[in-house]
Amino acid sequence: MSTVAFHTLGCKVNHYETEAIWQLFKEDGYDRVEFETNADVYVINTCTVTNTGDKKSRQVIRRAIRRNPDAVICVTGCYAQTSSAEIMDIPGVDVVVGTQDRNKMLPYIEEFKEARQPINGVTNIMKNRTYEELDVPYFTDRTRASLKIQEGCNNFCTFCIIPWARGLMRSRDPQEVVRQAGQLVQSGYQEIVLTGIHTGGYGEDLKDYNLAQLLRDLETIDGLKRIRISSIEASQLTDEVIDVIDKSTKVVRHLHIPLQSGSDTVLKRMRRKYTMSHFSERLQKLHAIMPGLAVTSDVIVGFPGETEEEFMETYQFIEAHKFSELHVFPYSMRTGTPAARMTDQVEESIKNERVHRLINLSDQLAKEYASKFEGEVLEVIPEEKGSENGRLIGYTDNYLKVEFDGDESMIGELVKVKIIQAGYPVSQGQFVTVIPKAMKIAAAGR
Repeated sequence: MSTVAFHTLGCKVNHYETEAIWQLFKEDGYDRVEFETNADVYVINTCTVTNTGDKKSRQVIRRAIRRNPDAVICVTGCYAQTSSAEIMDIPGVDVVVGTQDRNKMLPYIEEFKEARQPINGVTNIMKNRTYEELDVPYFTDRTRASLKIQEGCNNFCTFCIIPWARGLMRSRDPQEVVRQAGQLVQSGYQEIVLTGIHTGGYGEDLKDYNLAQLLRDLETIDGLKRIRISSIEASQLTDEVIDVIDKSTKVVRHLHIPLQSGSDTVLKRMRRKYTMSHFSERLQKLHAIMPGLAVTSDVIVGFPGETEEEFMETYQFIEAHKFSELHVFPYSMRTGTPAARMTDQVEESIKNERVHRLINLSDQLAKEYASKFEGEVLEVIPEEKGSENGRLIGYTDNYLKVEFDGDESMIGELVKVKIIQAGYPVSQGQFVTVIPKAMKIAAAGR
């Protein structure tokens, strides 16, 4: 029996797609083995969001070639899409497929075995207008299931290469989304994370259907306990979406809303589609309908031309709006983007200093947010074993990471846990009870 090994770089969408590609290999009779072992086929799913992503991708490709020079080396993903020629130049690469036509990978491998000629299967992504269906009935190692609902992005922010790697916005057929969500619940998942390249843009290319309607349709699935949106732009949090979230019993009290900068002048240079006053107004509306809401965000520090004043606008906006956690990135030049050609690049030392200031603020806000829940009983889905035996770690609906005493059999179940000691990155909890599945399905059917 042939063996296949996978290595995934980059984002959640890539991890989702690796699982989908594994399903294709599995149906073809392959066995999955660890990447560090000797496999017949290596699949490297690459990332290109930064220049470092390219570099790491090349290192992993070379590692696979060294491990087994006789194996078929298959490269896919974003870096493969934008730079297929660069990858084909690496001696030992046999098959390259981009971010579409993944179902051709296996035929290409067979073709390569016969002809022994490297195959470049990458085509122009900008011409693609249809969503590529990739089914993932269950995940190898996760208790939260990702469900990819869209592909591509039309925004062309000045710092970002992703539209060139993923193409333009295309939404998945709503019936397919709902069908796969049902299948994941049947496989035992109680939480589904809606994911995509520009997740909140779902439905922009569909007639008479949008994200709000999708959330309404997912709400009707029996046994599904939590719906989490992996990321949504402030401009996509329409009154209709907020209303659906307000009425929903399944959409969790946690939204990831990318800020990137809290300064209108920087946002303009980034070509982001909102102002700080709009962002602020949306946040106020959300907090009003969802007390205890956690809002996490991404921030880019040291974007070309960022002054100390502009940075302080970002700092003060975050402080005033009490985000519950930030992902802070120093701006890094991405070759091929307009921002990389801007002349007023910020010095690395200034960037690093600003990154540290924001990380300190994030830690402070995260502790502050967690402390509000000390003494409360929250619902947790344990995901993995904790720091020692008999301990489990999982997430509450509002994305607090909690460790508590519990048996491994509870992993993937929904349990009630009392927060004994709030902290960050981990709060300590005390197990209260398991919420039986039958009860929930009966309750959902009422």
